[in-house]
Amino acid sequence: MTLAPVHSFPMDAADTHTSADSTGSAADRRPRPRAVVLAGGGTGGHIAPGLAIAERLRAIDPTIRIVFACSARPIDAVMLRDAEAEHRPIRAEGFSVHPRKFLRFLAGLMRARADARKLLAEIRPDWVVSLGGFVTPPVVAEAQRAAIPVLLVNLDATPGRANRWVQKRATTTVSAVAVPRIPGFAEAVIGMPIRRIAIAPASAELCRAELGLDPKSPVLLITGASQGSQSLNDLALALARRHGAAMRDWQVLHLCGGSPAGGVARYERGWREAGVRAAVLPFVHRMGVAWGAAELALSRAGASSVAEAQANRVPTVFAPYPYHRDMHQRENAMPLVEAGAALVETDLIDPERNMDGLGARVLELMASAGRRMELRQALAKTPPPDSAERIADFLVSGRGFTRTVALA
Repeated sequence: MTLAPVHSFPMDAADTHTSADSTGSAADRRPRPRAVVLAGGGTGGHIAPGLAIAERLRAIDPTIRIVFACSARPIDAVMLRDAEAEHRPIRAEGFSVHPRKFLRFLAGLMRARADARKLLAEIRPDWVVSLGGFVTPPVVAEAQRAAIPVLLVNLDATPGRANRWVQKRATTTVSAVAVPRIPGFAEAVIGMPIRRIAIAPASAELCRAELGLDPKSPVLLITGASQGSQSLNDLALALARRHGAAMRDWQVLHLCGGSPAGGVARYERGWREAGVRAAVLPFVHRMGVAWGAAELALSRAGASSVAEAQANRVPTVFAPYPYHRDMHQRENAMPLVEAGAALVETDLIDPERNMDGLGARVLELMASAGRRMELRQALAKTPPPDSAERIADFLVSGRGFTRTVALA
């Protein structure tokens, strides 16, 4: 079934670009394609915004060469291959104070600097766009050494260690969301870059049919983002066992991640035994179809997940990642919560303990069409800007980020 897009972003006219060395030959001075390196990876939350920026860059200038400097983790390669994006792994390791892991970090840093140096010498990009994660410091360090300008696109309300390091070296810094703990961190707050395939392409009925679900029955989407979430998977099974009867008028689209405990079959069996229709999948590349199918969602609160729920106007109970000491994912969701457009609950990890918080909020919203409508109407009042286009326009034309976007 082919789904016709119903959501589009405005496009600016293409700009022209030439580059010439005044001492070179006529052949050397002919126009050449731009090149941009997008650095980031380790999670889909770093890759997806980069793919959104790449889409808009190609729309403005189809001759541009775009290369992702990503991590060596499988999720990066899977997402980038699916998008047919040119990419090179940077063999970096995440920072840790644990002695053995710290030694791995130092060894990885040396490898990563060498990888980045080779990549930048080959591509000779006009810009490096830093998207966050442990891959970015070695790439930015080499960009700085080669006098290549760096645009930092901060994606979280609480910048991580890598982004705080990069911000001090970046030519320009913008943020997808407000950064309340570090005033002046970014020159502008511009909204989250969102891929077109993360926007619902058609009606809920068509999206459900595309996923093999009943077009007429409401869908609960459960997603732990690109890597899945074991605690949300465990909660899903607890909901099925204890409240299956209350959920039988619904369907579930359960995105359980690539390596869930017990495998996909465990969750398929749990929903089947509860008498609840469910599609259990490790991951959906066309997340717009998943959001388009959903009447309600239970989701992690990574900045990309929050922005996608907002853009698709899906009432959502957000469960911030519970293993961050500062619980910074909570800050990503709070603008929507304060606008009356979403709910947030603490993930207590244990499924039984989660039943009184996360589980109860999900069940309450499943039972109340009126409450879901209130959330949807509030979401309609906070449409996200197309920040991917603004970033692409900046990279191609040099037009700056002149205003801060009110996100909620």
